[in-house]
Amino acid sequence: METDFDAFVAARSAALFRGALVLTGNRDTAEDLVQETLERACRKWRAISAKDAPDAYVRRIMVNLANDRWRRFRRTVPDSGDRVAPGDEYGQVDSRDQLVRALQQLPMRMRTVVVLRYFHDLSDTEIAVDLDISPSTVRSQLARGIEKLRSQFPALSDPSPRQPQGGIR
Repeated sequence: METDFDAFVAARSAALFRGALVLTGNRDTAEDLVQETLERACRKWRAISAKDAPDAYVRRIMVNLANDRWRRFRRTVPDSGDRVAPGDEYGQVDSRDQLVRALQQLPMRMRTVVVLRYFHDLSDTEIAVDLDISPSTVRSQLARGIEKLRSQFPALSDPSPRQPQGGIR
């Protein structure tokens, strides 16, 4: 039983961290979120490992914890406005930072849907199951989230070669 959990952590912790980093926008907070997620999963591992999709269950724990943190943070910390990162020669780092900050501006459910789609590569159905919402809600939240992100990054408004002409997958 313990080796199953160890194997799960070894296989999935990097993906969980990437998702947590995008959800939180901060490396330290993401590490804390993953640690708390895995702690809770460890306590319930016998029940989780018996499920059809333990990975989805653990992702759900992480999303719920992120939602709780977000609610607490919004209640206690006033908005400090936009912090502009000083420009440097590493444009990709700035772009990634801008994207993470733009994601932080999305409502939590919308952000979660975008993260699960583009950072965890889940389908509408898988996201719907993870978040206990309908696939049509996933599609509408995803479309609205992408629209909001594109409004902050006009260069992304042009159709990319990966997306069909009709819109988002």
